[in-house]
Amino acid sequence: MDAVQPAYWQHMVASAQGKQSSRSARTSGESARWDDVRLFLALYRERTLGGAGGRLGLDASTLSRRLVAMEELLGARLFDRTREGLLPTRAAELLMPAAEEMEGAQLRFTRQASSLEVAIEGVVRLSVPPGVADVFVAPALVRLRARHPKIRIELDGSIRVLDLTRREADLAIRIIRPESGDLVMTKLLTSRWVAMTSYEYAEELGRVRRLEDVRWIAWASDLAGIGPARWLQKHVRADPVLVTSHFAAQISAAEAGLGVALIPESYARVRPLVPVRFADAVGSAIAEWPADDTWLVGHRALRDVPRIAAVWSFLLEELTDAGGRARPSPGKRRGDRRRSRTPA
Repeated sequence: MDAVQPAYWQHMVASAQGKQSSRSARTSGESARWDDVRLFLALYRERTLGGAGGRLGLDASTLSRRLVAMEELLGARLFDRTREGLLPTRAAELLMPAAEEMEGAQLRFTRQASSLEVAIEGVVRLSVPPGVADVFVAPALVRLRARHPKIRIELDGSIRVLDLTRREADLAIRIIRPESGDLVMTKLLTSRWVAMTSYEYAEELGRVRRLEDVRWIAWASDLAGIGPARWLQKHVRADPVLVTSHFAAQISAAEAGLGVALIPESYARVRPLVPVRFADAVGSAIAEWPADDTWLVGHRALRDVPRIAAVWSFLLEELTDAGGRARPSPGKRRGDRRRSRTPA
C-alpha cells in the first residue's frame, strides 16, 4: 500500500494544479500515510471538523492542524473554510476517487488478514444503541469474559451509526435493518414500546382515561423521527414534564416516578418499571404503540473470524427473545421486586 499511495496523491495533486509544483516534486520520496487518507475521507464526507473528529476520535483543533500539515505536504488547498463548514476544492474532488480506492484496498487487506486468525482472541468492536448497551450488553460482558478471557471488547453506546463496511465496528445491534452493504444479519427480537413508570406513580394514576392526565417524558427534536417520539406527537397534547434524548435519563426519571416514558417492554424485566394501565377510552391510541425489530449485524467477510464468531454467538444467545428471559442488570436489586409488580 505505501508504495502505491504517493503515486495516487502526487498524480492527482499535479492534475488538480495543472502542473507539478516544486513542492509536489519534493514529496516524491515521501509516503502519503494511510492516516492522512482516512482524515481526508472523513473531512470530505462530514464537511465539518467536529463531524470528522467524532468519526476519527480526534478533537477539532488536532484535526485542523493535521489538515494544514497535509495541505502543505501536498502543495494544494483541499478545503475552503466557511461558516457552513468545509467545502471541497477541485483538488479534493480529484483526489476523492483515489482515496476511496485506497480505502477499499485497505479494507480488503484487513478482511483477508483477519481470515488467517485461528485463536479466539483480540479486539471486537461493538456498536450498540443507548439503553441496549448499558442495560443488556454491558452487564452480560462478564459472562463473555468468563467464556473467552482473551477477547477484548470496545463498546460504542452512542446514537451514532458506525459504518460496518468501513470497519468502524465489527458487529452492531441495530433497530433498523440495513438495506445495503455486504452484511449478514439476524433478528434478535421484536419489542413493543409501552408506557412505563415507577410502581408508586402507576398506583397514583390508576387506570388512565385521558392521556393528558399523565406526566409524560418526551424525546428532544433531534430524535423526533423515531417511533415513540412520533406516537407522543400524535396522541399527547399536554406539555411533557421532561424532554431529553438521553435514553438512560428517561429510564431513570421514569423509575424515580417523575413521569411516564415509552420504553421497550423488555426493560420491565430488568429495571424497576411497571406498565401504566389505560381505560378503553384511549384504547385506539394504545393500539398504535410502536414496535421495533432488533438486528444483530456483521460484515460477511468477517463472520467466520474466530473472535467475531464467538461474540456473535454470545450476543445471539444472550439477546434473542430477551424480552422473555433477559437477566437482571446489577442495577436491579432484590428490594425492587415489590415495586416492579403491576399495580392492582
